[in-house]
Amino acid sequence: MKHCMRASGTTNNWKPIKKRIQPHLRPRMRIKYTIPIVFFLALVVIEKENNIISRVSGKLTLKQSTQIPLHPIGPFHTLLKQNGSSKTFKKKDFMLMKRRLENYGEHQEVMSSQRKHILLLATTRTGSSFVGEFFNQYGDNMFYLFEPLWHVEKMLTLETGGTNATVAAKAYRDVLQHLFLCDFSLLENFINPVPVDHITAALFRRESSSSLCEKSVCSPFVKGVFERYHCKTRRCGPLNLTMASDSCLQKAHRVIKSVRVRQLETLRPLAEDPRLNVKFIQLVRDPRAVLASRMVAFAAKYKNWKQWTMDGDVPIDDDEVRKLKGNCENIRLSAETGLRQPSWLRSRYMLVRYEDIARFPMRKAMEMYKFIKMPLTPKVKSWILKNTQASKEASGVYSTQKNSSEQVEKWRFNLPFKIAQVVQNVCGSTLKLFGYKSVSSEEMLMDKTISLIEDKVFKFL
Repeated sequence: MKHCMRASGTTNNWKPIKKRIQPHLRPRMRIKYTIPIVFFLALVVIEKENNIISRVSGKLTLKQSTQIPLHPIGPFHTLLKQNGSSKTFKKKDFMLMKRRLENYGEHQEVMSSQRKHILLLATTRTGSSFVGEFFNQYGDNMFYLFEPLWHVEKMLTLETGGTNATVAAKAYRDVLQHLFLCDFSLLENFINPVPVDHITAALFRRESSSSLCEKSVCSPFVKGVFERYHCKTRRCGPLNLTMASDSCLQKAHRVIKSVRVRQLETLRPLAEDPRLNVKFIQLVRDPRAVLASRMVAFAAKYKNWKQWTMDGDVPIDDDEVRKLKGNCENIRLSAETGLRQPSWLRSRYMLVRYEDIARFPMRKAMEMYKFIKMPLTPKVKSWILKNTQASKEASGVYSTQKNSSEQVEKWRFNLPFKIAQVVQNVCGSTLKLFGYKSVSSEEMLMDKTISLIEDKVFKFL
């Protein structure tokens, strides 16, 4: 009643009452304003941590490829749930999370900088299988895949025998990205028949990848199941792609060899993917030598060319000639892009001629490993010494055992001069870029004393 009576008086009568109740309200006011302030500060700290996460997350692999539990650095609401409420989310929790974040981020950055992702780009009959062995023979720390895009090309091939270049380019890029992250799920969509429970007996050239024939990837042999490209080193059952993925994740480095990518430019998203540390090695060879080799390896597809060598002139407007020109243009444009060194390719691109590798295999192998900043292992050196001095009996069409120095000039005595002229006419700019000399006569083509390979250094950062 006293309070009421005083309150009904003048305005000045409020002052004594206000002074008397202020100490009484002070603790409640502190609580009222302290909680929002603490919560606001918590959000500020979390925001700083999120900035760290955003910088780190770009270098993290996909969920299915990392398989690393992230609960130590879980989101804010997860930590609140673990601690019961925001009141118990104390400063020590923030500090603990910060330390874990920093340690995890540093670990991921180190792993990302140390892990190599190498893509060996080439076209068919350029010696890519031979050069691919420089990486396949590295040892236990290298996961090597031989032509996984074969399945993609086969699935996308049209009835006309070609592929839609735009669709194929995107499919190739996406599959490569998944495989570099050890994720085989996208590739499974292109394997025919479709793998059952991630198990397939149809993976192209499985035996050409030592990683897919290791004991850890060798599933129990299944009687009656035929695997065309079965492992030669041990008796394994059909390939379990889950086991292959696990093996891939355990390796420090990953290499893929492919002859199906047409334009280097289409792979730009791989170079810009912060989860990857991609290096591109483009392998090229004299287009005349490539054609001569294809006419032997794929005789049925080159019947027209063989007929032209006997009948006379080659029709310049023929589909086969246009295809040859298109192949040369793609190779040249890719090389020009790489040698120009745009920002997205800086320190990521290397051009190598097969002829240089064939003549100086050890030296070029050392240059390639220097480019990817890795040591050339004794196992690779031993393989090179053994497989560059093979006998004629061992040097089959698909063999990686070659007397490499002989392979450089062999095509000159198998390719008719008139066919060599056609290649020079449609691939002239490509020959010039890579340092291959044109011949003006059959005598010059057959003259062993005249080298058709210029000494040329391709500069790259």
